[in-house]
Amino acid sequence: MITKDQALDLIRAHVKNENIVKHMLALGAVMAAFYDHLQPGDGSTKDEWYIAGLLHDGDYCEGVPHNMQGVTITQWAKDAGYQIPENVAHAMAAHNWSNTGVEPVSQMDWSIFCADSLTGLITACTLVLPTKKLADVKLESVLKKFKQPSFASGTRREDIQMCETKLNIPLDQFISVSLSAMQSASDQLGL
Repeated sequence: MITKDQALDLIRAHVKNENIVKHMLALGAVMAAFYDHLQPGDGSTKDEWYIAGLLHDGDYCEGVPHNMQGVTITQWAKDAGYQIPENVAHAMAAHNWSNTGVEPVSQMDWSIFCADSLTGLITACTLVLPTKKLADVKLESVLKKFKQPSFASGTRREDIQMCETKLNIPLDQFISVSLSAMQSASDQLGL
């Protein structure tokens, strides 16, 4: 299987926008945290969950058609000689299922789908603080901003809320796990 370092090299070769790279690093950290939180018991590994989050938008900036975003990165990895497990490839395609047609099924799929947009909301909550530090972001402030559709208006709040029905995780807990994961990765994220 592709390693974290190889995945990062692959991203650096294809993604030139540093903000998207940081988003992918954030989602990798969040996915690893949800592996620990959910303890899926389906044979998947924490590294697979991390890699799915890390690579999910690796083909976003390459002029790839919307219906292939989350799919093309798997082929690029294979072309570079890296092995992407089927469950990871499925999760990456499912994160963009309204375009790819690959529906989320597993806990990994639903975690990446629900958390994808949340990392942007948490980042926006960070950037409005005077310190611009993740360490200073509080769960209560993220929940408050979540309820304000005009704040980080591109956030797909309906997708995030599906954590309650698809993963049986209350929204506040889902946000808390994600926030803690991003805070733990703050050095990598530059926040």
